[in-house]
Amino acid sequence: MSLDAHERLIIETRVGNDGPSVMLAYFLWFFVGILSAHRFYLGKPVSAILQILSYVILVGFIWLLVDAFLIPGMVRAKQEKIRRDLTLDAISNGRSLPAMQMA
Repeated sequence: MSLDAHERLIIETRVGNDGPSVMLAYFLWFFVGILSAHRFYLGKPVSAILQILSYVILVGFIWLLVDAFLIPGMVRAKQEKIRRDLTLDAISNGRSLPAMQMA
C-alpha cells in the first residue's frame, strides 16, 4: 500500500516543519558543543552523556570535531524517522493525514 502524491507532500511538509535543522545543529555544536547540546537536540541523549563524560580523557574533544562531519547524517536520520512514523501512521489510520495549518 502506498501513499498518493498529496499525502507524501503533507508528510514532507511535516518533516520540514517538525524535523531538526542542520543550521541549528551546527550552531549548537559551535557554541555549546562542549555540553553536547547538538546531540541532545538531535535525540541522542545517551551518546551526548557519553561524549560529555569522555572529555575527561580527551577523547571527547576528538569526538566533538568528528561530529562536525556527522551532523548532516544525524539530521537526515532524524528526518527519516519522522517521515517513516508519519507514513506508517497515515497508512494505519486509513490515510487520514491531518490538514496542515498555515501560520
